[in-house]
Amino acid sequence: MAYSDQKMSGGKIGALVIVALIHVALGYAFVTGLATNFVKKQVEKLNTFDVEEPPPPPPDEPPPPPPDVPMTPPPVVSPPPIVQNPNPPPVAIATVPTPPPVFVPTPTVAPPAPPAPPAPPAPAVSKAAGLKGNPGQYFGADNYPPSAIRAGEQGRVVAKLTVGTDGRVTDCTVTTSSNSSALDQATCRIAKARVRFSPAQDAAGNPIASSYTLPVRWVLPEN
Repeated sequence: MAYSDQKMSGGKIGALVIVALIHVALGYAFVTGLATNFVKKQVEKLNTFDVEEPPPPPPDEPPPPPPDVPMTPPPVVSPPPIVQNPNPPPVAIATVPTPPPVFVPTPTVAPPAPPAPPAPPAPAVSKAAGLKGNPGQYFGADNYPPSAIRAGEQGRVVAKLTVGTDGRVTDCTVTTSSNSSALDQATCRIAKARVRFSPAQDAAGNPIASSYTLPVRWVLPEN
């Protein structure tokens, strides 16, 4: 090894030793609180420096205004002519039929019927109606109802007859029944068809309608 190399190696070793001592001293200073004062002094030294801000850049110049261009008005366009239809379409009007009013009849109470007029008084009978001939001959065996014969029915019938002005019987009502409808009906039928009267008369001798009571006894014919 050359002498210069030995000298340089010894210098490096010495520098390392000095750096190590400085580190040891700083460590001791931190431990003992001296480092705090050192840091404060360093901060105070740092605060004494004023940092100058660079001036702002100059503002950009605005672009020049565009050259004046004369405005050309738009061409005038005339509107299309309005064509009117001489025959416009008819307007359809929808009509809603009105329903007819509903008639609700009001119940009306019929007035009571007037009383029937009294019947005119019957004319006074001056002469009563009289029988013509013997009516018994019409209620014999020849005119006996066959149904009453088959049923063995017989009995007495009393009929009230209405005699008209011509002497004929116009009405017949059975007032006493024989308990046989065949005999009752035969009595009125024969009286209307065959029995004749001379009509009743009033005081002036005029024929008038009257009533007559006719008794009839029906007896079964003998074989």
